[in-house]
Amino acid sequence: MLNEIDSESLQQRLTAGESLLLVDIRSPGERLQGTIPDALPMPMHTIPLRLSELPKTQDVVLYCHSGARSYHAGTYLLQQGYDRVFNLRGGIIAWARHGFPIEHPSA
Repeated sequence: MLNEIDSESLQQRLTAGESLLLVDIRSPGERLQGTIPDALPMPMHTIPLRLSELPKTQDVVLYCHSGARSYHAGTYLLQQGYDRVFNLRGGIIAWARHGFPIEHPSA
């Protein structure tokens, strides 16, 4: 079963300086609307091709717009032998609703 993390818990862990890898699985167009700072862009369809970029020895937090796609992507990673995977519950919508930092990348 995939672990989930809420926005408040994620912000606390980031503020505490924990070593987490944030992965934004949205499309480049979606990311233009704003991203969580320091997130690795990895569109969902590229994950199978880019597994080598995801460490198995570090907590990996996946997020998308609302949390649905990232949940499915996290389940896929579990099937590939990753056991330190988390889904950001509510996606970037919940993150933004709490007023946490968002970067706006240039096109």
